[in-house]
Amino acid sequence: MAQQQQTGEARTDAADSEFIVDTEDCEARESAHRERGTARPITVVGNPVLHRECREVTDFGPELAALVDDMFASQRAAEGVGLAANQIGVDLKVFVYDCPDDDGVRHVGAVCNPVLEELPAERRVLDDSNEGCLSVPGAYCAVPRPDFAVVSGQDTDGKPIRVRGTGYFARCLQHETDHLHGRLYIDRLSKRERKDVLRQMAESTPRYETVPGD
Repeated sequence: MAQQQQTGEARTDAADSEFIVDTEDCEARESAHRERGTARPITVVGNPVLHRECREVTDFGPELAALVDDMFASQRAAEGVGLAANQIGVDLKVFVYDCPDDDGVRHVGAVCNPVLEELPAERRVLDDSNEGCLSVPGAYCAVPRPDFAVVSGQDTDGKPIRVRGTGYFARCLQHETDHLHGRLYIDRLSKRERKDVLRQMAESTPRYETVPGD
């Protein structure tokens, strides 16, 4: 996910024990991934890998670890806050994030095989803030999404995890999970809005290396 337009992971105790803590040692963890990795070009809308559901991660070995390192490096090079594997051309269900919430708290982590959990009605408060995407460079549009999200999946060792987010971070979790199911944020727009977003993209110059769509 693109930055918002300007106008070891420990576990907690008690009731929060089911959620990972992704707010500790963020700089050290992100830097370690990024320094081991190599930035790759970002795949742009139109490329088939972005428009189909990705394969489940089944091998939690060194190749996955190296991919996650490259994803963190690619995310930083593109100045993003979230990145799905298919955004660098890899057909696997894994995303990384380095994203603040609306309180300015930084969250860093990776989720394999993510599933967005259904929210109870009382938690479905929609936020219609602008949304951008590294695979749709230079364009933004308002996209209503719940301001709270819970994603379940696995960490890079294959262990079950749950991640929760509010505000901007909740938007990131939903955006990246969508990617891995072959859905971009522009697929949630009206025809008129989609046309405007594609116009914005055509009129902009990406700040990072890209692989054009077909």
